[in-house]
Amino acid sequence: MVIVLNHGIHEKDKQKIRNFLEKKGFTIREIIGEEETILGAVGIVSIDVREVELLPGVSRVIPITKPYKLASREFKKEDTIIPVGPVRIGGQRIVVIAGPCAVESREQILETAQKVKNSGAVILRGGAYKPRTSPYSFQGLEEKGLQYLKEAGVATGMPVISEIVSTELVDMMKEYVDIMQVGTRNMQNYELLKRLGPIGKPILLKRGYAATIQELLMAAEYLLAHGAENVLFCERGIRTFETYTRNTLDISAIPIIKKLSHLPIIVDPSHATGIREKVSPMALAAIAAGADGVIVEVHPDPDNALSDGPQSLYPEQFEKLMRDIEALAPVLGKEISRLPDKSISISYRQKNKKLFHKGRLKVSFQGERGAFSEKAIYSYFDEEVDLVPCAEFRDVFNSVLKAASDIGVIPLENSLSGSIHQNFDLLLQFPDIQIIGEKKIRIIHNLITLPGAQLTDIKRVYSHPQGLAQCSHYLENFPAWEKIAYYDTAGSVAFIAKNGNKENAAIASEEAARVYNMDILKESIETNARNYTRFVVIARGDAAQVDKPEKASFVFSTLDKPGALFHVLQVLTENSINMKKLESRPIPGKPWEYMFYVDVDVPEENSRFKECVEKLKKETEEFRVLGMYRI
Repeated sequence: MVIVLNHGIHEKDKQKIRNFLEKKGFTIREIIGEEETILGAVGIVSIDVREVELLPGVSRVIPITKPYKLASREFKKEDTIIPVGPVRIGGQRIVVIAGPCAVESREQILETAQKVKNSGAVILRGGAYKPRTSPYSFQGLEEKGLQYLKEAGVATGMPVISEIVSTELVDMMKEYVDIMQVGTRNMQNYELLKRLGPIGKPILLKRGYAATIQELLMAAEYLLAHGAENVLFCERGIRTFETYTRNTLDISAIPIIKKLSHLPIIVDPSHATGIREKVSPMALAAIAAGADGVIVEVHPDPDNALSDGPQSLYPEQFEKLMRDIEALAPVLGKEISRLPDKSISISYRQKNKKLFHKGRLKVSFQGERGAFSEKAIYSYFDEEVDLVPCAEFRDVFNSVLKAASDIGVIPLENSLSGSIHQNFDLLLQFPDIQIIGEKKIRIIHNLITLPGAQLTDIKRVYSHPQGLAQCSHYLENFPAWEKIAYYDTAGSVAFIAKNGNKENAAIASEEAARVYNMDILKESIETNARNYTRFVVIARGDAAQVDKPEKASFVFSTLDKPGALFHVLQVLTENSINMKKLESRPIPGKPWEYMFYVDVDVPEENSRFKECVEKLKKETEEFRVLGMYRI
């Protein structure tokens, strides 16, 4: 059962509840969520829940009806996000695990590791113990293979995963790998599962080739019940009557498991198909179905691989797959997971220690919890952050300037409604703030109501003016509804939740509905599905030095002479600087005079861009770089 605790419960009362349940024979797992704290109590014990409900500090008790208790969505509503070194599995990121089926030599795994990392993989796979159908097939390099795998992981900065085949290997293997993989043949090896539970490592559990979804969930329950906290599923195909492919990839298992369990699920299209040409389309299909990532076999010379060569991708095929995943991810509202140097790098943090709070980054944004800005934050940062909601965009700038937060995230433009001029103007008004990063996310609007409300109940719909405008085609179907502008999309959800009137609805993100425990009555109601917003990350100028910038934004006003703008653009052309955006804005207090905002690609040779900037200064009246950053 799930015991939901009162907000602000005293530690003494919490301990009394734990003691009471433990004396009854329950095992207790505490989960501290963003909105509430719960105790999960599991065990083969019968109890009248009213005994628990009467305890001081208990808000309510929810029985878990599924046989898989700790793995069920009833136990934990939010998706579990599993940390593995610098990588987070689950949530809004797509994690790509890649490497050879088997570690064949030191040279082979080091070469493969570098190639898959360069293409975008974030976790390295490699088998050291290979359970094979034939006793005469290559069985792996065993511990020596694990040593080579770990060396390759350290060299590339990637966590590593390898399959464990027996209980005797647990103590040895945990010294080498970051994720323990339980293969399809061992999914129901309960002694192995019980032995792995307490070791404190993330565990990837592959579905048995003839296992039902419930049997897979129950196998995860064994791990969780014996102490494991981080378990992820792997769908790798099941055995059916079809013989063309090695197995039959059960794509439908992905959304089913996502509904039944809070644990992440990744897909192995290599073992599912056994055919190299089928791996990439099945990987993309799995991601489209909602998988949290894929695990793919890649080999520098598949034709001569000692294990599973026919299903291993060539490095160039894997490179193309990564580009395809990158193109697909924004459509799904997700982002490919990257190693930390794609975001605020460790070196960047170290250079500017005085500007950062102890522990996690504090990131400010405009709006309430569940705002699209919050989604942009989680898409950009590869580490956990503390959120600082602000009422106005100006408050975000002030928060960063006064060091109340380390970083700020603001929207600059939308693909449908254009630039958010207020924020362009604020970048001018705060010269000590600079852009250090950029993230584009897809905007998916949903009709959100109180639990149990129906379309026929609705009389008013609240949202930010842009949210209402971007859903105009859907709203035209309900002319009787009053459309009420609100300062923030997520804030409108918070308002209807607090108001408690079923006649009110809101238009906002899926995340906002989850934060405020509201229902989504209709998904994706935006008029144009190609609705994206470009967000930028801002920091104080003395912390804004980004290694190897890829893009720059600057603003200038022209001299009062014929051809002034032409001469500025000519400087860019002569220096082979690619311009991505040009927009004019009135200069406050100077009627009929304008500032020009420009975005450009920064060439690899930064010196060439710096020379260009010096030339631009000579051709302009005012010139300021707003930021040089990575995308």
